[in-house]
Amino acid sequence: MLNILMVCGAGLGSSFACQMSVETVLQDLGVEAKLDHCDISSAAGMRADIIISGKNFESQFKQYSIDAEKIFLNKLIDKTEIKEKLVPVLRKFNVEV
Repeated sequence: MLNILMVCGAGLGSSFACQMSVETVLQDLGVEAKLDHCDISSAAGMRADIIISGKNFESQFKQYSIDAEKIFLNKLIDKTEIKEKLVPVLRKFNVEV
């Protein structure tokens, strides 16, 4: 099962809101995954196949060597954007969508 981690600055509000939107998108696609959320510094120590974060955090991720596919969103709760960016990444993991 894929591990998907939603990441924001503090690991609380926006990453949790994003997690709920990702959960809805995955349910609509019929895909099961383990979801969690945290702050950027904690993400470096967690195991994730896919990391989803805001575009505004993209440069901060360059400080960390995290071996995961990364998706950066303009709007963290926009289900259409999440689906558009997540589906190609799921296909890289051979997940049927």
